[in-house]
This record gives sequence, structure tokens and C-alpha cells, in this order.
Amino acid sequence: MERPTLIKGYKAFGGTVEFYSFPSHSCGGALMRFSIFLPASAPGEKCPVLYWLSGLECTEETFMIKAGAQRVAAELGLILVAPDTSPRNVGIPGETETWTLGQGASFYVNATEALWAKHYRMDDFVGDELPRVIEEFFPVAADKRSISGHSMGGHGALTQALRKPGFYKSVSAFAPICAPSQCPWGENAFTAYLGADRTVWAQYDTNELVKGAKSKTPLFIDQGLGDKFLDAQLKPEILRKTCADYGYPLKLRLHQDYDHSYYFMSSFIEDHLKHHAQALGIR
Repeated sequence: MERPTLIKGYKAFGGTVEFYSFPSHSCGGALMRFSIFLPASAPGEKCPVLYWLSGLECTEETFMIKAGAQRVAAELGLILVAPDTSPRNVGIPGETETWTLGQGASFYVNATEALWAKHYRMDDFVGDELPRVIEEFFPVAADKRSISGHSMGGHGALTQALRKPGFYKSVSAFAPICAPSQCPWGENAFTAYLGADRTVWAQYDTNELVKGAKSKTPLFIDQGLGDKFLDAQLKPEILRKTCADYGYPLKLRLHQDYDHSYYFMSSFIEDHLKHHAQALGIR
């Protein structure tokens, strides 16, 4: 396994925020990037880790710059890892033509359609390859992982936890795409990446995965009621009903006037980090 290459680093809250790249086997050799926050305690001991999956158009920098998470993570002794949202510049025709498909818009699936299948294997990258790299080269406690994300990344975090029971101690999301098979963003992406067979889509649809879940890691979701994407794209009420029908534990908090931005996330990120810290046994 190749050691990641350090691109840049910054001091923050007694620890460091660092940015790395490495050639990803999962993504067909594409040079994938990630950021990591290492609290001051990390060099001397192995710390729990929270993986963060960002939304459409974001990069590995977005969360570290905008969420305001490092202060709380430093206090908790929690490592934060945020991968890029897709491979970049891999020569796929049309990969940069729209913000909802291709570069910056992987939907964290393993693509099966020929155009995308070589490089867009983000389920494998996020759920297998990246954790192996992090646990090999950074002071991470291998059995103490949690995952969270926003919008497309919230969808990715929820499906990661549901598809890999026991791998993550806890999961949360801000304004996730809750039923991607039933919204324009998801239908467009799933058709391009996975083909027209909707039964294949179900393996990456939180609302469908809940129905057959054998293990029930509770879902913790925050959603702003001022979010312009709420009704057309995010559809948390569909997931709420499915969780109620199938007895799946869901904590869905609705916040008056908050929108889809990082202003919303930064307002409640401390709640999420403390939620994960408790599940990880550090609080």
C-alpha cells in the first residue's frame, strides 16, 4: 500500500489539518485526495475517527474550511477524515458538464455502466480502501469508526452504515438525500452510473435499505425547513414513514428557517460530533 503524499498542512486547535493524495486502486488509478484533522493527542495515542462525506460540487477541503468542526474534535480527541467527492480529470466524456453528475457528484456508488465503471467505484473507495490507508498510516483506532455527511454525502453516509453493519459505530447526516430513487438528482445519477434497472438502485437507497436491514444502527438526521431542496430532492418524510413502518430507529430533527448551507451545519455540528463520540466511547 502506497503512503499518501502530503500536499499541505495547517496548525488548528493544537492539532493539524493536513491534505493528502494517493493513487486509488478502487478508482482505477485515479489520484484521490482527502483531508484529515489530527488532534494534539493523536501522535501519542490511537484515536477514534469520524469519516465525513461531502455533497455535490464539494471537495476534500469544503468540510474542513466551512463546518467549524475542528475545535470540538480537538476537545474530544477525535480524528476527522474527509475524502474528495469523486475522481477528477480521468478523461470521461462529459465528466464536468453538470454539477449533478460526474466530477464532484459520485453519489458514492460503485458504477456499473461502462462509461463510469473503471473510475467511479466510490463505495469501495470510501468503505474499504480509504479506511485501510488511514489505519495504516495514521494513529487511528481501527475498531472505532463513525460516519457522517451532508446532502449527497449524507446519502452516502447513511448507505455506508446500512450496507456495512458493524463497520461504523454510529451514523448521522445533515439534509441527506433520503430516497434517491424517488428524486430527480438520484434518478439522474443512478441511471447514468447503474443503468435503468431500479432493483439495482435499491442497494444505494437509504429508504430501501432500511426495509431489509438486519442490524439497526440508529440514524441521526438534522434537516432545515428553509432548505430549498427539501421537498423535491431530500424527502425526509418518506424515510421517516419507512423507519416507522419497519421499526428502524430514526432521530429526525427539523429546524425552522435553516437552509442547505454550511451555516446550518456549523450551527449543529457539535451535536453530531458529541453523538459520535459517545458511540465511540470517548465521552
